[in-house]
Amino acid sequence: MSGIRVLIADDSTLVRAGLAMILDAEPDLTVVGEADDGGSAVELARRLHPDVVLMDVQMAPMDGVEATRILTRDASAEQPDALVQVLILTAFRVDEQVYRALRAGASGFLLKDAAPRELISAVRAIARGDGWLDPAVTRSLITEFADRPEHAGSGTTFECLTPREREVLVLVAHGKSNAEIAGWLGLGEATVKTHLARILMKAGLRDRSQAIAAAYQSGLVAPNSPPPPPAGRP
Repeated sequence: MSGIRVLIADDSTLVRAGLAMILDAEPDLTVVGEADDGGSAVELARRLHPDVVLMDVQMAPMDGVEATRILTRDASAEQPDALVQVLILTAFRVDEQVYRALRAGASGFLLKDAAPRELISAVRAIARGDGWLDPAVTRSLITEFADRPEHAGSGTTFECLTPREREVLVLVAHGKSNAEIAGWLGLGEATVKTHLARILMKAGLRDRSQAIAAAYQSGLVAPNSPPPPPAGRP
């Protein structure tokens, strides 16, 4: 993949400089702008049309959650050049703001103490539309759903999915990559991508992160439940 345009939004000048140095060192990544709060991030994103916005959660006067909501609202309105993926940066394993950002339309989460290679991989994955959830954040989100019984059985239902699509979604909700799902079910990776695209389209979801949240909210997958056995195993 080439030509991924990145906007960095963080209220710390040092953090922005460090992220920019890491990303600009990659031949396929270009930092096109920096913002120090959510309002500036929205303004720059509308003007510069980045592919990915690295968005800090805690900023003022507009925080990263509200900025994410505005940017994804722009995308849902299908405004020209408005489609942008938001990767949330957080110093916390999980908190209310992280949960709100997911519901606002964020495509993934990355902890600020992640290794540089993980940051680069996350940006590339988000740009592809694959989504990205830090494993620690995923586990915390699952715990969050378990601690919020009022959400059980609410939200998206998946009656429209085929049995195979349900199998794919269950494995996605357990944090499996497309390659892992392909091996798990004995399918080609391209087939898994097709199934996932159909799941998102049928369920009206933006990306992998929203699919995971919806799978737990709907009760399709229970917190702490094991994944189904791989194909060919009892």
